[in-house]
Amino acid sequence: MDISRPSCSLLILLALYILQLAGCMNAKINFREKEKQILDQILGPGRYDARIRPSGINGTGPAIVNINLFVRSITTISDIKMEYSVQLTFREQWLDERLKFNNLGGRLKYLTLTEANRVWMPDLFFSNEKEGHFHNIIMPNVYIRIFPNGNVLYSIRISLTLSCPMNLKLYPLDKQTCSLRMASYGWTTDDLVFLWKEGDPVQVVKNLHLPRFTLEKFLTDYCNSKTNTGEYSCLKVDLLFKREFSYYLIQIYIPCCMLVIVSWVSFWLDQGAVPARVSLGVTTLLTMATQSSGINASLPPVSYTKAIDVWTGVCLTFVFGALLEFALVNYASRSDMHRENMKKSRREMEAAASLDAASDLLDTDSNTTFAMKPLVRGGVVDTKMRQCEIHMSPPRKNCCRLWMSKFPTRSKRIDVISRITFPLVFALFNLAYWSTYLFRDEDEEK
Repeated sequence: MDISRPSCSLLILLALYILQLAGCMNAKINFREKEKQILDQILGPGRYDARIRPSGINGTGPAIVNINLFVRSITTISDIKMEYSVQLTFREQWLDERLKFNNLGGRLKYLTLTEANRVWMPDLFFSNEKEGHFHNIIMPNVYIRIFPNGNVLYSIRISLTLSCPMNLKLYPLDKQTCSLRMASYGWTTDDLVFLWKEGDPVQVVKNLHLPRFTLEKFLTDYCNSKTNTGEYSCLKVDLLFKREFSYYLIQIYIPCCMLVIVSWVSFWLDQGAVPARVSLGVTTLLTMATQSSGINASLPPVSYTKAIDVWTGVCLTFVFGALLEFALVNYASRSDMHRENMKKSRREMEAAASLDAASDLLDTDSNTTFAMKPLVRGGVVDTKMRQCEIHMSPPRKNCCRLWMSKFPTRSKRIDVISRITFPLVFALFNLAYWSTYLFRDEDEEK
């Protein structure tokens, strides 16, 4: 018994010593130092050459680069320059077996670099880019992660201004498709292939708000290009934007309708109010012309007719037609006055001539007595006339002519006809316009 007790105590002391020694060893391990050693080991001089591309799967074939994007914001979409600005987080991932390392039993998940020139990088460029820049505040927004199996993840935040050719035939009732194209600059498909990452390769921030557009959907696709030097891998994202019509309805369509309706007020003014009608017609015409020029100033000069051109052109025609209508009314009024004056002068001349003839008869036959003719003959004539009137049917008057007969002058008739014709034709134009541009088929829209 005395011998067994010391042996048990020795075993306990030995176990405590081993545990303490293991704890000291774990406490003394510096993982940051281990990362430095591993980086020096795999990226040291003579060990890794960033100029040589990694081999493909199983050591043969082209290098496969998986790409995914996160769209952070879309700031502007310019119709004049036909471009849009986007800020995104761009990520590439590929396998480089030369960068494999020991993960220390799973305790070292990945290594992080901030210098992209230390490892091989795909020569990707944005083919429809106009301008672009990196973000360096407070530090460069870029990192490279090297995983134990040799996978490399490259992530960077960039802002790009990209070209977006637009078809403005349906403006402002149009939809535009803007693309983001990425391609290899020097490596052909025999050496480098870009692929979209499986499972949601493009992500868009949830609270994305655009001033005049709505992002309806986006599609990913491939766009490999063939040139004289070979075939190059290419990826693209198509962003489908729908223009917000409410802005244009309030700023363009309703004001134009109001100007056209105001120009019709001259139809209800007296034809003698020349200054009022002329000033109203000229003012509405100049305002409509200014509105049209302001609309065209915010759009690029194109060779085809846009939907907004049809609208402003027809509205301008209606306003100009109202001004021409007053010119016609003024001419008809002066013509009516001239005709009335001619009739009045003719009646005065006839009355003067009859008076002169009567005075001549009285002068020549002053001694002659006039007797009444027998009434029998006159009675016979009156009876025959009544019989003719009985056999003659009264002429039937058209309802339109009967209604127009209420307005004796031609100038008044022109005003009355314009009060009905102008609104009716404008309503028919609106029906044709909106049915053509709003209820169009999807194929015609494309």
